[in-house]
Amino acid sequence: MATGRTHRPATRSRGIPEATVARLPLYLRALTALSERSVPTVSSEELAAAAGVNSAKLRKDFSYLGSYGTRGVGYDVEYLVYQISRELGLTQDWPVVIVGIGNLGAALANYGGFASRGFRVAALIDADPGMAGKPVAGIAVQHTDELEKIISDNGVSIGVIATPAGAAQQVCDRLVAAGVTSILNFAPTVLSVPDGVDVRKVDLSIELQILAFHEQRKAGEETEGEAAVPPVAPTGASASAAADGRKGPDGDVPAVMPA
Repeated sequence: MATGRTHRPATRSRGIPEATVARLPLYLRALTALSERSVPTVSSEELAAAAGVNSAKLRKDFSYLGSYGTRGVGYDVEYLVYQISRELGLTQDWPVVIVGIGNLGAALANYGGFASRGFRVAALIDADPGMAGKPVAGIAVQHTDELEKIISDNGVSIGVIATPAGAAQQVCDRLVAAGVTSILNFAPTVLSVPDGVDVRKVDLSIELQILAFHEQRKAGEETEGEAAVPPVAPTGASASAAADGRKGPDGDVPAVMPA
């Protein structure tokens, strides 16, 4: 089986925009669900809805892959799964190391979706000597002293950092020096890397803050909507009472200016 270090995805050389690359995993997830249900073909509208994008954007994205579907039939699900997997480099074996085996790192190690998506957890690494040798998700944790050797022995080019913020940059520097060229960073800090090294940051607190912004905005819109409802002019007895300043059945009736 090919390894991650000797084969690289062809997306950049083929000029696929980064925005399109970011959407390919969404299409792949939707297509995989269809494949598991033995759905043979799917229309651009159906697939776009499942992936959460509009159909025009989907068709444009697929044009970069050279896939245009068949009028009246749609896209072949199995072929698209293969095509997108190949473009993302998922038809290869990508050995991954996870550094920092606390609660988050252990949860990532136990995630069953890596293997089915072309990633193999080659090693779990932690700085705590007390963690060395302990099994997590069936893999024995190794000490950070062995980091460089582990990367070299396993041909690792993708590293996952799940350490506290204070340790993340030092771990990043060691990963890069050992030959890792892609990093998924869960630590709540911004990493500095040289050219040629890709970093993807996952910050759950930032995502929650963005959701809080949208919730606040929705609440504000509801309040504004309520304030914008015009008062209902009194009718019948209440209107007569208002006209001569008398009390209505529910108390004082405010004066109504003549039209």
